[in-house]
Amino acid sequence: MSSTITYTVSGMSCGHCEKAISEEVSALAGVTGVAADATAGTVTISSAAPLDDEQVRAAIDEAGYELVGRSA
Repeated sequence: MSSTITYTVSGMSCGHCEKAISEEVSALAGVTGVAADATAGTVTISSAAPLDDEQVRAAIDEAGYELVGRSA
């Protein structure tokens, strides 16, 4: 079962930010697509199976940003 979740991320302000987050999140197992949007402050992740929010949080932290929330 595939899923798509949008997370709110604090600290993104440019294309470099989007790329950094996309690269870290794309490395998570099962991720099939990532769309980071600095203007909206969101990252939308598509995956083959439901993702663990803590893994997503860790990937975003690794990129240097903060996950602040999620919506389905």
